[in-house]
Amino acid sequence: MSPEDKVKQLAREAGFELCGIASLASPPERLAHLLPWLERGLQGDMAWMREQAPKRLDPGKVLDGARSLICVGLVYNTAQPYSTDAFPLDGRRQTRPADGDGRGWISRYAWGEDYHRVMARRLADLERGLREEIDGLAGYRAYSDTGPISEKAWAAAAGLGWQGKHTNLINQSLGSWFFLGEILTTLELRPDAPVADHCGSCTRCLDACPTQAFTRAWELDASRCISYLTIEKRGEFPADLVDGLGANIYGCDICQDVCPWNRARVAGGEPAFEPRPGLVAPQLDALKDIDDAAFAARFRHSAIKRTKASGLRRNAAAADRRPPGG
Repeated sequence: MSPEDKVKQLAREAGFELCGIASLASPPERLAHLLPWLERGLQGDMAWMREQAPKRLDPGKVLDGARSLICVGLVYNTAQPYSTDAFPLDGRRQTRPADGDGRGWISRYAWGEDYHRVMARRLADLERGLREEIDGLAGYRAYSDTGPISEKAWAAAAGLGWQGKHTNLINQSLGSWFFLGEILTTLELRPDAPVADHCGSCTRCLDACPTQAFTRAWELDASRCISYLTIEKRGEFPADLVDGLGANIYGCDICQDVCPWNRARVAGGEPAFEPRPGLVAPQLDALKDIDDAAFAARFRHSAIKRTKASGLRRNAAAADRRPPGG
């Protein structure tokens, strides 16, 4: 078995559905868009993105002597409705039918255990296998949305899928409901070939975004994105974007919900991603007045901690003020 085939076997044994290899000697073309994107301020208040830019452009600065990037994917989708089922779209407007009154929407990736924890465990298993069965003296460094790696661009370079017009990675068999992780390594591994773009002329994701966060295909203005606004943004919402938030109180799934490649609704097999009680279309009354202690207890080991109790209260209160049908 070649080292590359062994890497992929170890990734499967660690529980990942997807695995591919990219060479650091051939950076993805999309990295060339990073600095112009930052110069235009499309990262919003996420100053860390500018601070990380040199390492994002050259992962060799993250791990001395790094030659390859092992990219993996783990499906988090579950057999639950999409946000556009619970709160249908009317053009760019996400409506709330009468039976949806008093409820909000949390992005499906945050329904279960914090993905950082799940991915870290599986990446640790993969790294252990690499050390034991390929090279115990090589250098390795693992990340999953925790380090200065442009994950989607590198995963596309490694053949896991292609970046759709909504900028998320799409796999032709699995859709886009999967987390990405990677292991930087000093191993010299044969890279996989990128796959073709299969979005064609479709613009459903761009057309459906309620806050018009896409400046054009393949470019996101994060400062207008509902996920950014409800998770990363501190303080009050921009007045011109409040109505566009719809029922969303933590993240947003709309651009992925409407994507034809997610029509098959492939579910993963990780029990940790099954929804915790009350997080699928939760009652807003239970969240808009939640105190800090209750928040910490309810969302222990949850990605929702990212927005803090004050952010969730703000989000839920704003959603509760928006009338049905708006």
